[in-house]
Amino acid sequence: MRKCVLELVVFICAAAVMVFELTGSRVLALYAGTSIFVWASLIGVILGSLSVGYWYGGRLADRRPTERTLSLVILASGVLIAAAALASRPLLVWLYVRVAGLGWRSLVAATALFSLPSLLLGMVSPFAVRLRMKTLDATGRTVGNFYAVSTLGSIAGTFLAGFVLIPHFGSSKLLYILAATLAATSLLLVPRRRVLVIGVTLAVLALLAWKITDSGAFKVETMYNSVWIGDYPDPRTGQMVRVMSLNSQNSSTIFRDSQELVEEYTKYYNLGAHFSPGFRSALMIGGAGYVYPREYLRRFPAATIDVVEIDPKVTELARGYFGLEDDPRLGIFHQDARIFLNETTRKYDVFFGDVFQSIFSVPFHLTTRETAQRVYGLLPDNGVAIMNTISSVEGPEGKFLRALLRTYREVFPQVYLFPVDDAADGRRVQNVMLVALKSPTPPSFHSDDPELDRYLSHRWTPDVPADVPVLTDDYAPVEYYLGMASRR
Repeated sequence: MRKCVLELVVFICAAAVMVFELTGSRVLALYAGTSIFVWASLIGVILGSLSVGYWYGGRLADRRPTERTLSLVILASGVLIAAAALASRPLLVWLYVRVAGLGWRSLVAATALFSLPSLLLGMVSPFAVRLRMKTLDATGRTVGNFYAVSTLGSIAGTFLAGFVLIPHFGSSKLLYILAATLAATSLLLVPRRRVLVIGVTLAVLALLAWKITDSGAFKVETMYNSVWIGDYPDPRTGQMVRVMSLNSQNSSTIFRDSQELVEEYTKYYNLGAHFSPGFRSALMIGGAGYVYPREYLRRFPAATIDVVEIDPKVTELARGYFGLEDDPRLGIFHQDARIFLNETTRKYDVFFGDVFQSIFSVPFHLTTRETAQRVYGLLPDNGVAIMNTISSVEGPEGKFLRALLRTYREVFPQVYLFPVDDAADGRRVQNVMLVALKSPTPPSFHSDDPELDRYLSHRWTPDVPADVPVLTDDYAPVEYYLGMASRR
């Protein structure tokens, strides 16, 4: 056997496992979000599959200890990864409709797409050990060497996927690249006269698969998001709109030929002018397409706004596709919102939150009492916090909103809810605006401005039960609550 070929094969396959796992998180995010359910399902399924692969790989190696058998195992893993790339979107769409609950949906999807390739990749290390084994005297050294090489490959795959491959290629194309890499790796173990024929065949298949991933819409993978941008006619008005989707959740929408706000919930942020008259500064967490910050700058020419957006690539796309322009009254901070809240010494009259706009996943560390205390601290005595959520008010689907409401009521003296689409239906999952006032003085819920008066008329007046605990940094089961909303 050619020197060090087995070590190279083990290194590449170990790296492939980690690239596959990290890319899998982006694949599942499209229809299952990025919650703890996704990661638990993905890690559990892949570890379980690797364990079965280690066991069966050792048994197969004892029966058929040949390079050709190992080559076929690696080639099969590449083929199955390519198949997973092809099947992922239709399968996830089907699961989204058929399987209730984020937990079950994540587990079934992870099992269907990632178990078999991981099982085959798990067979590689014990098979390589058996091929390299010459005498019992060298058993410990041989096994130790392959464990070390495999671990180094896993480390390399982790950093390559996270820092280079996913941001540059995106999840779909990266899966095809991974499949082609494993197919090429399998050629290292076959006679040279077969390499040319097999290599040309694989190259043709790879080009065809690559072509399949192309589409007319703009898609890009960033360090944080799978971003999709496209234009289509708005079903309500017939006007052309442009949409930015982050991880398959519509995050920003604009009319192509109008500056009017498309999404009704974004107009409710203007209630800041009612609850904090004469305000001069605002902070918004969650930028995406910067739709409302642009509206804010137009509507309040004497005020400033700072926006905290974790993903600098999203800001770049907002400049290119959503008309975001530099403005001396607009400050942009590319930072995790919780870190910004923990570190900032700035004060703001109004706080806007737009990071809870998914029923798949919510950044739990921005829902807690400690975060609410930071928001409270950056506001003046007449300050107001306005946050968008997607939830019902009543029923199991409203548990996340009720937990958030109870949490903010522990910090702010007054907290109100404003369902956006249907003010009377507490069971409907919809945009619900949470408004927290720092002042203990009861406000007026009427306005001389007809637009604001219409929004104020949506105030939810029935009692909301305190049937869920306060969210804290130590205990914030938001994924569990969101899982209930996803069962509708």
